[in-house]
Amino acid sequence: VGLEWFIWGGVVSFVFSIFLMVVALVLGKKSFKDSQKGSPYECGFDPVGSARSSFSLRFFLLSIIFLIFDVEIVLLFPMVSALDMGVGYSLGSCVVFLVILLVGLFYEWWEGSLDWVK
Repeated sequence: VGLEWFIWGGVVSFVFSIFLMVVALVLGKKSFKDSQKGSPYECGFDPVGSARSSFSLRFFLLSIIFLIFDVEIVLLFPMVSALDMGVGYSLGSCVVFLVILLVGLFYEWWEGSLDWVK
């Protein structure tokens, strides 16, 4: 009985969300008079050049690596509080997690992805 309600709840939620999106598209105000909202804003002046300037792909890779490791560091905070609950399992999981984190960091360093200029 529990699984049927779960499936029906998911179907009803999906159909209702699609219905709300269609209603918003139909009833939404379509205005083309504010076409300048999509243009870049430079302190009230007209743009000097193209807003689509390229940047280094190394910077993008470094920022993605930072985000990944930042999320992994955030995952370490609950593990510190879990060390009080049981020494064996929680300490082992912390050590395994840190080893995986350090192996990933050393691999990125060995590959040269952490170098700012190549």
